[in-house]
Amino acid sequence: MDNRAGEMDVFVQVATLRSFSAAGRKLRLSPSAVSKLVTRLEERLGTRLLVRTTRSLQLTPEGEIYLEKARAILADIHEAERIVAAGGAMVPRGLLRVSASVAFGVHSIVPIIPDFLERYPEIELDISLTDSVIDIVGERADVAIRAGALRDSSLKARKLMESRRVIVASPSYAERNGLPATPDELDQHNCLTFNFRPTAEGWPFAIHRAAPIS
Repeated sequence: MDNRAGEMDVFVQVATLRSFSAAGRKLRLSPSAVSKLVTRLEERLGTRLLVRTTRSLQLTPEGEIYLEKARAILADIHEAERIVAAGGAMVPRGLLRVSASVAFGVHSIVPIIPDFLERYPEIELDISLTDSVIDIVGERADVAIRAGALRDSSLKARKLMESRRVIVASPSYAERNGLPATPDELDQHNCLTFNFRPTAEGWPFAIHRAAPIS
């Protein structure tokens, strides 16, 4: 029966420990059995993976490539077995980099962090809060939460919610300068805005006109 995974495991142990005897002890095989398995692997591949001398054992360039791929394959096999043994439930794990605006992060992300980490203890959170427009790929963010139109069409986006903006004035300012009746009158007022790059030029307004009474 073809047992390529077993041959990979033997080869990985030999390449890692740099010894047939040490690999045999770890795998509970004799050194001669380990040597035969590696030789069979090399014969099937048609190339040398190891350079053996009486004092050392070195990987060939082909051996380096095979070692890298074999480790990845064995890791996938181990992960598949772990998932199946756990009843098919895959546990999320690893580093998750999240970028969000300051206001959204403070009000919507920070309060749920304790519950999130309790539910997913294998995840390590790296949260960056900034109102700047960032390069998601360059900043290596896994998830970015922003408001406005998506400029990079190669990114995957999902609408989370809708929000609205309002224009406000202090009572003292309104008393001194009056309130604008139309958006055009804002040109005569002292308007303040954020200093980061906006997602839209100017202040867009939606004008809702009452339907005529018939």
